Amino acid sequence: MLDLPSRRRFLQHSGAGFGALALTALLAEDGFLRADASGSADPLAPRKPPREARAKNVIFLFMSGGPSHLETFDPKPELQRLHGQKLPASFGAVKTRRGVDRNKLLATKRTFKKYGQAGIDVSDLLPHIARHADDLCVLRGCHGDSVTHPESVYLMNCGSILMGRPSLGAWVSYGLGSENRNMPAFVVLPDPGGWPKGGAPSWGNGYLPAAFQGTVMRGGPSPIQNLHTPDGIGAAQQRKTLDLVNQLNQEHLRSRAGDSELSARIAGYELAFRMQSHAAEVVDAAKETAATQKLYGLDEKDTAEFGLRCLLARRMVERGVRFVQLYCGDTNGWDGHQNIEGNHGKLARESDLPIAGLLTDLKQRGLLDSTLVIWGGEFGRTPMSEGSDGRDHNPHGFTMWLAGGGVKGGQILGRTDDVGLRAVGDDKMHVHDIHATILWLLGFDHKKLTFRHNGRGERLTDVFGEVIKGALA
Repeated sequence: MLDLPSRRRFLQHSGAGFGALALTALLAEDGFLRADASGSADPLAPRKPPREARAKNVIFLFMSGGPSHLETFDPKPELQRLHGQKLPASFGAVKTRRGVDRNKLLATKRTFKKYGQAGIDVSDLLPHIARHADDLCVLRGCHGDSVTHPESVYLMNCGSILMGRPSLGAWVSYGLGSENRNMPAFVVLPDPGGWPKGGAPSWGNGYLPAAFQGTVMRGGPSPIQNLHTPDGIGAAQQRKTLDLVNQLNQEHLRSRAGDSELSARIAGYELAFRMQSHAAEVVDAAKETAATQKLYGLDEKDTAEFGLRCLLARRMVERGVRFVQLYCGDTNGWDGHQNIEGNHGKLARESDLPIAGLLTDLKQRGLLDSTLVIWGGEFGRTPMSEGSDGRDHNPHGFTMWLAGGGVKGGQILGRTDDVGLRAVGDDKMHVHDIHATILWLLGFDHKKLTFRHNGRGERLTDVFGEVIKGALA
């Protein structure tokens, strides 16, 4: 997708006559002109992707902290056999944060079974997700660039280990706009126990206009703060107040061309006003049937919190929100440096049933075909122990999965070596490849979805990435 000119820039180069004014209006209606800083066009107007899309919405289930592939989707008989021994020299040297490469190999205590027609291996940590094996495209050969949390969170979310680049959700909003003008295009539901390491830049807009950043909502009974109009204030009075504020802001903005933060704030006031009329219904999970609430585990203590956020994600994509990201795990999350059994056991109990419920619900409502569901964290865990019963960070090889949205389910792509240390083979996949595939399913060539910044056509995947063709249905 080529960088689109703003109305202002177009008029500056077209003579700015009445014909040009009419032409800019028509081009804006067809999505060929972007908004400029004055907000003269709508940056979140819905747009068609350049090619036929298989998915039109995304739900990213981010397992914050780094879940172990060795305890979930990637069984290693050789690791079990070598338990208690040093990593054989044949696996090569490996860099870890704390010299864990000198520690002994740690077998898993989990039991794996094969599920679905393809016989996909899933551990007893995730028995509910396992029942959806035929919908899952399991990517076993994933790898990244950093052993630290913030850098890896940024890579997985923003395509770079450096802070400040646009997030995946922001790129999707930039490319597709919003289907629902009464809700944000990109919604983030962090874990109430704490934000991921790296924080808000993980869902930021970077150098894209500020309108494309993620909007944070909470779990619980009040996902959106200050949603309801204060007592004694009518809709007409509030509309007049907002119109006055908007008029003053527009006058302020005219002398500050290029200030996307200000134009986004102005648009935010308008969106907030519309949300007061429409968003309350979107986040009202009480309207769901008892059977649906049970499907997500809202009736159980361990699963109620994450289950509610999964249910809200379904309600949002059902109503046109383009990109919803749910974080599972507090600031430490799946970061099982010690007692990986206890750490992963707790988080699996909280998330397994709700995620399976989400897949079931999307499928029975006919939404899974158009909704791409992504599961994974910033990296995996080492086959060597940390302490006696934990695992350290492993960006060299880990597992993610995709479902729905044009994905070919019931298969495993890629592999790690015999102990699960590194992704190996010609079909290993870098994070850039995963991003390229996500954009392809949404109708974009990742090499062409660009934004002009500092004289360069920037993109999510920088100069890297290949679409994982085997993942496509």
